[in-house]
Amino acid sequence: MKRPVLGSMLLASTDPKRLRTWYVTALEPAENADVAAYGVLRFGDFHLFIDTRADVGDKNPEPGRMIVNFDVPDARAVVARMNDLGVTWLAELEDRDGSLFATAIDPDGNYVQIIELSEAHRAGM
Repeated sequence: MKRPVLGSMLLASTDPKRLRTWYVTALEPAENADVAAYGVLRFGDFHLFIDTRADVGDKNPEPGRMIVNFDVPDARAVVARMNDLGVTWLAELEDRDGSLFATAIDPDGNYVQIIELSEAHRAGM
């Protein structure tokens, strides 16, 4: 039996153009495409769909329910680029036993975690 694969996520926004621009500028996806009515950003094998919905507000009222995690090769460089964009940080870059973590807040209030795992942490997974 073939097992399910988590391949994408939809981020709904009242301003999908602004949100898409933020993700493209801050995180530089491998692909940035329009598919039907969706903006589709590809990060590795994962696709982030950005669209609008009538049942969402301007800001996420409970952003801790779902955190978008990005594995990055150089967390310091990503954080510097995000700082240049004026990103608000929930948690600034910190070293956790050799791995680097930071949590940004996107324009809709969602939490976006930047993760650079150490070789030791990768080996232990």
